[in-house]
Amino acid sequence: MINETNILTDKFNRKHSYLRISLTEKCNLRCTYCMPENGVPLTPKSNIMTADEIFKITSIFVKHGVTKIRLTGGEPLVRKDFSEILERLATLNTTLSITTNAVIVDRFIDDFKASGLQDINVSLDSLKADKFTFITRRNQFKAAYDNIILLLEQGFNVKMNVVLIKGFNEDEIIDFIQFTKHLPISIRFIEFMPFDGNNWNKDKLVTQAEILEHTHAHFGTQDVISLKNEANFTSRNYQIKGYKGTFGIISSVSNPFCDSCNRIRLTANGNIKNCLFSNQETNLLEAYRQGQNIEPLISNLIQKKYAVRAGMTDFETLNNPENHTNNRSMITIGG
Repeated sequence: MINETNILTDKFNRKHSYLRISLTEKCNLRCTYCMPENGVPLTPKSNIMTADEIFKITSIFVKHGVTKIRLTGGEPLVRKDFSEILERLATLNTTLSITTNAVIVDRFIDDFKASGLQDINVSLDSLKADKFTFITRRNQFKAAYDNIILLLEQGFNVKMNVVLIKGFNEDEIIDFIQFTKHLPISIRFIEFMPFDGNNWNKDKLVTQAEILEHTHAHFGTQDVISLKNEANFTSRNYQIKGYKGTFGIISSVSNPFCDSCNRIRLTANGNIKNCLFSNQETNLLEAYRQGQNIEPLISNLIQKKYAVRAGMTDFETLNNPENHTNNRSMITIGG
């Protein structure tokens, strides 16, 4: 019998209350760090969770203590039944949020408001149109930028996710922070992480220490204010004195925050992942379709979660391609 108080608690006593659900493997952009240049083989539609399956499986997680749900992709808004999924999940009385590239987000403002969704993370890796086109392989900078401003004007809580890659956009760190001067937005710099097909190596990494070095050198140490970390934080947050917005650093590689991790991931084809870095997965969808109780499967994978980064505790281990090339590409994980 499953102990309902422990199914989402691992052997390190981390309670997993945050479920990230990938709604689709498809995307209207082709970001280089997310998708291999030649694309990825997509899961057949018959093996992708339906709207009803998403709701029913998510309900099981909520029953056992999930209080926050984030919808991801690919790009979640390209799924044709997105509005239906959002409407149904809103009945579960959890905090709803979404990660999007914002290209078509203007079409869903009313849906967000009706469901009570307020927290929106937008991926934007450059404030320069040509760089945006290079990294995304699509010419959609204006649509994304205009929609970020629209979301702010409509009163949403907006965080902008910026994956930093050395030699590409680390020269824009100050420009991004300046973006917070007059806008109530949170910029979040994300260290480049290794996934299948994204040609990761540590030489491309812009670390937390380097980001802060740039920031202190430009603004002066006394004007860079360190903010209190949230519970189960991923981002270490800062603010420039007098600025309206904030910025943060997600240092999964150089300074991980695994000891407070409360996140689990459900992929579009119904697999549960206990860590972004792990290639261990358990297929819940197949078992659910066969009428099996999926709670033991959830509990078993939660108990297999490592203390740190899927067992990759240092740079040397992380830098070994054999340890992460068997993981999915980011687009099929959901972030």
